[in-house]
Amino acid sequence: MTIPPRRHATELETIAVTVPPEAVEAYENALSIVCATIGIFEVDDAQTQWRVEGVRDIGNGEDELRTALVLAAALTGVDAPLERTPTESEGWLARTYEAFPEQTAGRRFAIRGTHLEPGTNPQRITLVLDAGVAFGSGEHGSTRGCLRALEMIAHRRPRRILDLGCGSGILAMAAAALLKQPVLATDIDPWSVRVTRRNARMNGLSHLLSCHLGNGWSTPAIRRHAPYDLVFANILARPLCSMAADLAHNLLPGGTAILAGLLNTQVRMVLSAHRRQGLVLERRLREGDWATLILRKPDA
Repeated sequence: MTIPPRRHATELETIAVTVPPEAVEAYENALSIVCATIGIFEVDDAQTQWRVEGVRDIGNGEDELRTALVLAAALTGVDAPLERTPTESEGWLARTYEAFPEQTAGRRFAIRGTHLEPGTNPQRITLVLDAGVAFGSGEHGSTRGCLRALEMIAHRRPRRILDLGCGSGILAMAAAALLKQPVLATDIDPWSVRVTRRNARMNGLSHLLSCHLGNGWSTPAIRRHAPYDLVFANILARPLCSMAADLAHNLLPGGTAILAGLLNTQVRMVLSAHRRQGLVLERRLREGDWATLILRKPDA
C-alpha cells in the first residue's frame, strides 16, 4: 500500500542548493534547521553535483537559515546560491518517494521507506526510514561504506558503541540490530536527535539506542560512557582531523573506529592525523568518490 502524501494547510516553498559531493552534508544540515523534510538528488550521472533541497513554510526561520548557509559556505569553501520555488506538498513528496526505493548495503542490510509496502528479507536486517526525511537513507556512499565496515568488524562483538554525528541514526540502528548491544548516538543538530529517536521507535530499537544532543567529544553523555570499543564518525574530513586526539583518547585498547564522510582525495590527510595519535589503518573501503576507513587502536 502506498501512503498518500498529507496536505499542508499553509503555503510551502522549496529551497535548494546545488553543490559538489563534499559539501552535501554541510548544506544538508543547514537546510534541515528550517525544513521538516530534506531530499538529496543527483544532478548528473557522474555524481559531480548534487541538489540538496528542503520544504518549509514560506518565511519560516529566515534568519536562522541565513546564518546556517553562511556557516556551511565557510566550512566547505563552497558558496552555493539558494534557489526558492513555491511548492505543492503533494508534488514534492511524490518526487521524494520516487527517489527513495529500497536500498541494500553490504550483505546484511536493507533500508526501506515508510511509503513502501511492508516487506522483509530473511537474509537482511531491514531498517525502515521516513522518506520525507531523506538524509541518511543508505543511498550516500559514506553511509554504505560504514555499513559494509560494520559487517567486517562485527565478529569482534563490541559492547561499548558510539555513533558520533548520528544524522538519521541509521548507523546506530544498524549496530544495535546486528550486534544486539546498547548504542549511544549523538548529534549537534536537534532535528537529527529527534529523527534518530523517532526512527529507533519505528524500528523497535529504542531499548538499545540512546540519542543525545551534544557537540562532539565534549558531550556529557559521551564522557560518562567512555571509553568505547567501537566508534562511528561519519562527518567531514576536517572535523575528523581536529578530533583525532579525542578519538584516540576515548577508544579502548584494541578498539575500532569507522571514519567516513571523506572523499578519496582526503584520505591521506585524515589518515595522517590519526596515525599521529597511534591508530592503525586496517582497511580502506571505496564507494564511488567516498572513502571509509577502519582504524584500530593497538592493544596496550
